[in-house]
Amino acid sequence: MAGLNKVMVIGNLGADPEMRYTADGNAMTSFRVAASRNYTAPDGERREETEWFSVVAWRKLAEQCSQYLQKGRRVYVEGRLRTRSWDTPEGQKRYRTEVVADRVLFLDRAGGAPLPEDAGAAVPEEQFEAEETPFE
Repeated sequence: MAGLNKVMVIGNLGADPEMRYTADGNAMTSFRVAASRNYTAPDGERREETEWFSVVAWRKLAEQCSQYLQKGRRVYVEGRLRTRSWDTPEGQKRYRTEVVADRVLFLDRAGGAPLPEDAGAAVPEEQFEAEETPFE
């Protein structure tokens, strides 16, 4: 039986993306996205809850994200969850769960210029997709 591992996140970048290259020359860009939700607590008070997602993009998608994204930009990220583990120099086991991006949509204009508020206006989104995600 096949499984499904799919994640969709809309939020804002918490910092500029960081790009580096693997030993075999593959580009990898990592960034964090904050997604918030509003809710009413049992006491009737309105609250906001923010969840942070670590995102990794590979190859051409990594280069595009590094070039066009910056802190504060609103993005839609689609991909899959992956959990990595490693041992620290002190011998402790560490884990990190991250979204491996297959698709990234830039939902606002660069430089913080807002999109038109007119819901009827067709606003082209910048969209980039992964060609192929390497196996780590």
